[in-house]
Amino acid sequence: MTLNLTTVSGMSAETREEAGPDLDWMTAQPYEAWAEVRRSDCPVLNAGLDIMGPGTGTFFQVAAFKDADAVLRDDKTFSSSINGDHIGQFMGDLILALGGEEHRKYRNLVAKAFRASQLERWDDTLVRPIINRLLDAIAPLGQADLVAAVTSQYPVQVICGIAGVPLEDSAQFAQWAEEINTGPMAPERGHAASKAMVEYLRPLVEARREEPTGDFLSDLVHSEVDGERLNDDKIYGFLRLLLPAGGETTFRVMGNALLALLQHPDDLERVYADRSLIPEVIEETLRWETSVTMVSRVATADTEVAGCPITKGSPVGVLTGSSNHDEARWEDASEWKLGRPVQHHLAFGTGPHQCLGMHLARLELRVGLNEILDRLSNLRLDPAGVDDAVIEGYAFRGPRALHVTFDAS
Repeated sequence: MTLNLTTVSGMSAETREEAGPDLDWMTAQPYEAWAEVRRSDCPVLNAGLDIMGPGTGTFFQVAAFKDADAVLRDDKTFSSSINGDHIGQFMGDLILALGGEEHRKYRNLVAKAFRASQLERWDDTLVRPIINRLLDAIAPLGQADLVAAVTSQYPVQVICGIAGVPLEDSAQFAQWAEEINTGPMAPERGHAASKAMVEYLRPLVEARREEPTGDFLSDLVHSEVDGERLNDDKIYGFLRLLLPAGGETTFRVMGNALLALLQHPDDLERVYADRSLIPEVIEETLRWETSVTMVSRVATADTEVAGCPITKGSPVGVLTGSSNHDEARWEDASEWKLGRPVQHHLAFGTGPHQCLGMHLARLELRVGLNEILDRLSNLRLDPAGVDDAVIEGYAFRGPRALHVTFDAS
């Protein structure tokens, strides 16, 4: 099956014209098209030639859960090195793009900075104070746009706090993060944001190198595996990955969780009354509307997925959003529904490159949702803004706005 799909990343005007009508990456609703792929004889989408840039070959997209899970676990046949070739030009030397023993070693260095004791400390000293400061500003008002006032600010402030960036600079970091994430669409702007972020972070990194303070950045600079530390390129590469990814992804999925609850008022009342349901709300939202719908790989050899041939060197997009809607694994998979049997989903990927920040994301979601329900009683969608309460986007998904009313306090 072939889909006309275009991206501005490296494509010439001629290639763009051949590929067909532009896809609106910000407002797309791709799930029905992905469902057609899953139902076809070959559940691997041929998205077109050179979509990932000149000379990259046919871009394949894996749509079914079983196949997506297998591809992500097989890092020898499906390498993550493609991330270094594309987003790496804006983020720098990415651990994400490494493989094998080199990846294991550097991942272990970074993982130490996300140890459980750090997460516990961030809960009380950083995460909870940030969400409550944001809620302080709207609780007396009785109405707000939760995207503008809370979800778009909360995760990026947490990430900045973890990295030692003053919270008053978090808005600047949010802008840089957006420009780095969208670098393939506007390369000049993306490179400028990448350079500006490193120039800002350099004094912070050097200060921790001279005098460790026991915080995340100190751990990142001083952690050792087999007598080796991260070099500067990998430190700044990781920070340019962490700051955009940690802010962008969690803010979108938090908006998705809130919208799901608001659209299911009976469930919202249950969760108000029984907060032990919040972990289930989080996992069902991650499955139903993950904020990032695809993961990039490249085939290292001629191979096949579900009987569909893929040639060596072809870029492969693992459609985690599609796989999490696979009817073969979940009944009524397109619906948000509490009470499902617990099953592994792919919102954070799987295999050797499973997201390092998944525990932090779950912590932010758990604390954030609990505090919102504690502080904003009788939460409901504002009829005047209901048209904006739509989850949309192709690669990144979330609502543009969440206009709500609640009992002022």
